[in-house]
Amino acid sequence: MAGHSKWAQIKRKKAVIDAKRGQHFTRLIREITVAARSGGGDPNFNPRLRLAIDTAKAANMPADNIDRAVKKGTGELEGVDYQEIVYEGYGPGGVALYIETLTDNANRTVAEVRFVLNRYGGSLGTTGSVAWQFDRLGQVYVDASRHDEDATLMAALEAGASDVQRDGDVYIITTDLASFNAVQEGLRAHGIQFEEAELAMVPKATVDIAGQEAQKLLKLLDAMDDLDDVQKVYSNADVDEAAFAEVDG
Repeated sequence: MAGHSKWAQIKRKKAVIDAKRGQHFTRLIREITVAARSGGGDPNFNPRLRLAIDTAKAANMPADNIDRAVKKGTGELEGVDYQEIVYEGYGPGGVALYIETLTDNANRTVAEVRFVLNRYGGSLGTTGSVAWQFDRLGQVYVDASRHDEDATLMAALEAGASDVQRDGDVYIITTDLASFNAVQEGLRAHGIQFEEAELAMVPKATVDIAGQEAQKLLKLLDAMDDLDDVQKVYSNADVDEAAFAEVDG
């Protein structure tokens, strides 16, 4: 829809991450540690760990940091025992929020999440209250200014992608979980570099949000991003791009 862009939201999120690089590294280390603990320390046999390591490398994390995080997960080095907890809730305009956390203190985390939601016109929901509105899918983002549309489409579909869409200056390639790694390898084999790849909670349908509600939602997401225990926040909001300018200005 004109005036709305998923990629605009992603680019803004990346800019926020770059501005908080130390905090971003902390989150990546936690994800590597938990991935190694749950699936073993060999990324060749642990897709979650492989993705976490690839993401860390893309963020220019030193190899020693990655190696230590893996060893903490496998028990070779002493580390903190993080718990994975998902919170579900609602933001301004009734948009659905799916909040993934890694924490060593669940009481602290739920209190912080609830505070941010309440402050910006949201509310905490019960388990399952919004999860049904999302699907867990792989998404790969390719710069449309650097790669031909037909070539990208062909490479992605041949590798098993379920959908390829263009959103402004990016191709958004969607895959099921089983094809996620194969699609990335297929793109690489055709010389197509991608900006980012993630296992995301993708909304089945989006809700348009604009004006003051959109601005309040963006402030809520920024505040949620400031919480150390929060790893990722997904929403079904399709935010009017004008709201980004208002908040960032």
